[in-house]
Amino acid sequence: MHAARTQRRRWRDVLAPWGLSPSQARALRIVCERDSTRVSDLAEALRIAPRSATEVADDLEARGLVRRAPDPSDRRAVLLHVTPQGREIRDEVDAARSADSRVLFARLTADERAGLAELLRKVAEEP
Repeated sequence: MHAARTQRRRWRDVLAPWGLSPSQARALRIVCERDSTRVSDLAEALRIAPRSATEVADDLEARGLVRRAPDPSDRRAVLLHVTPQGREIRDEVDAARSADSRVLFARLTADERAGLAELLRKVAEEP
């Protein structure tokens, strides 16, 4: 548990220069990975309530990182699209997180990193 807390703290520290929360960063990544996404699909991907996903999308939109547009297949729904600024920030965050991970795991040997990766895969598998 201490390792998980340490990693969450490091993740918050990495995001601080952009003023993003971990949930906002994950949401931005999801929107970037898809051409467009509905808020309900974002909620499912983040495993949060649709209302919470709406709040995250509102925050990202207010910062100019995503924009909403009508869903051509359902006039009642809207799609989230990443903006150029959102994509740029996502790329910067990815680079910062990768650099932080290299520092964090540098104390492990290659064999230890491989063993850790295998253990984490096993833990993450659905029963």
